[in-house]
Amino acid sequence: MSDIVRIFKALADETRLRVLKLLGRGELCVCEIAAALGLEQPRLSFHLRILKEAGIIVDRRQERWIVYRLNEGDMFIRLLLLSIEERISPRQARLDLERLSGFPGREQACLAQKAKGKRRIDEKR
Repeated sequence: MSDIVRIFKALADETRLRVLKLLGRGELCVCEIAAALGLEQPRLSFHLRILKEAGIIVDRRQERWIVYRLNEGDMFIRLLLLSIEERISPRQARLDLERLSGFPGREQACLAQKAKGKRRIDEKR
C-alpha cells in the first residue's frame, strides 16, 4: 500500500507533472529539464529524487551526464502516465518545450545552467 501512496504523493505537484510531460518525449539530463522549466538544478533535483523514489522515473549515466526517462517497466505507472499526459495543460507543455528547443544540445544546456547559477551567486555577494 505504501508504494501507491508514494506514487500519488509524487504526482501531486505541478512541477513534477511538467517534468513527466517533458520526459514523455524521451530521455533528458538535469540541465535540459532545468532549462525547459526555468528552474535551478538543486530545486529540480529535489523533484527528480521524489519521482525516482516513487519508481516513476529511472536514470542512467551517459558519459558525464545522468539522464532521466519514464519508467516503462511498471504497467500501473504507464497507465497513470498516459492519463496524466492527456490532462496537462497543452499551453504550459508547449512553453516548456519551446524553452527546451532553445538549447541545441546537452552541453549547451549544462553550460547555460552553470552560468545562471554563477550569476545568482555573484548577485548575492
